[in-house]
Amino acid sequence: MKPLIFLVVTAVAASAWAQAPAKPEPVKEPPKAEPVVKEPAKRAAAPGKPRRWNEDARHCLEKASSTEIIKCAEEFL
Repeated sequence: MKPLIFLVVTAVAASAWAQAPAKPEPVKEPPKAEPVVKEPAKRAAAPGKPRRWNEDARHCLEKASSTEIIKCAEEFL
């Protein structure tokens, strides 16, 4: 019985050892990050006109439609 177990273990070990080793994949360099370009402000205040971002715009909520509310509130951005 012991010789049979020895032969089975040897056969399994030999077949595992006979397999070709896996080739390591070449290391790929990560893509280089492109510099972030900030877009200029879309809604810049007109020259000479002060920004109103710190003022209260809640009165715009009393408008009738969503479009009117948005147009009113854009002045405060």
